[in-house]
Amino acid sequence: MDCKVRKGTIHYEVIGEGFPLLVLHAMGTDHRSMKGWLEPVFNKVEGFQRVYIDVPAHGRSAIDDRVKSTDDLLGNLLDFIDDTFGEREFSLVGASFGGYLAQGIFHNRRSQVKGICLLAPALHLKKRDVPERVILDRDEDLLSSLDPDIRAAFETLFIYQNEATLAAFMKEVQPGRTLANREFLASDWKANRYYLTEEPFHDVQTLQNPALIILGKQDYICGYKDHLFLLEKFPNSTLAVLNRAGHMLQIEKREVVQKLMVDWLSGSH
Repeated sequence: MDCKVRKGTIHYEVIGEGFPLLVLHAMGTDHRSMKGWLEPVFNKVEGFQRVYIDVPAHGRSAIDDRVKSTDDLLGNLLDFIDDTFGEREFSLVGASFGGYLAQGIFHNRRSQVKGICLLAPALHLKKRDVPERVILDRDEDLLSSLDPDIRAAFETLFIYQNEATLAAFMKEVQPGRTLANREFLASDWKANRYYLTEEPFHDVQTLQNPALIILGKQDYICGYKDHLFLLEKFPNSTLAVLNRAGHMLQIEKREVVQKLMVDWLSGSH
């Protein structure tokens, strides 16, 4: 389905019935990268409607030439929320850049957001404290057989570079990579207008919403040390730092992530 918003359209897929979860994927892919690991959770948990969106400039969500900043991307998302949910409550699930957008949504629609789950999220920080890059498994023959563009993305994202993680990447992440608006993503937006004008949560000491923050100890893209303040910001939260997990922890540590999601969902509506 598609929803007209102020500077483009939002493409989305709705699965199930119940309390709404708005799900936002990482940069450079589309909603299928979240659907692949998240849907199996609902074999164990009932009562949730999953709203998977293609983040603006990704998948089948179109932007017009007025979109220049993350503020503009967020504006499109807020239009979508107002059109889709009205004044109803919902919860947020966001990964990486989708997690940063989720924080922006929460900041702007605080009265409606019941809970928030962030996976390896980007933060409102211009300098990140990240660990040194490590690779824990590497199949050189496998890597040498890949298309150069696919290999570069796969090597960048994963600390386990083997057949199992590649299969998940090709099924869940790569299809969205072929649809992403690379012109926008390669523009000066990322260098100059990536950060929201207003820092999420800057105006409030604590938030009582049930929160789940899952981080990879070997995530050299977004790190984990910078995120520890979220434990104080969200007193009703679980913060898990998974060892032997990088930025793609929902693939590299799928079963652990899914179990944490089941626990969070049981108390999030």
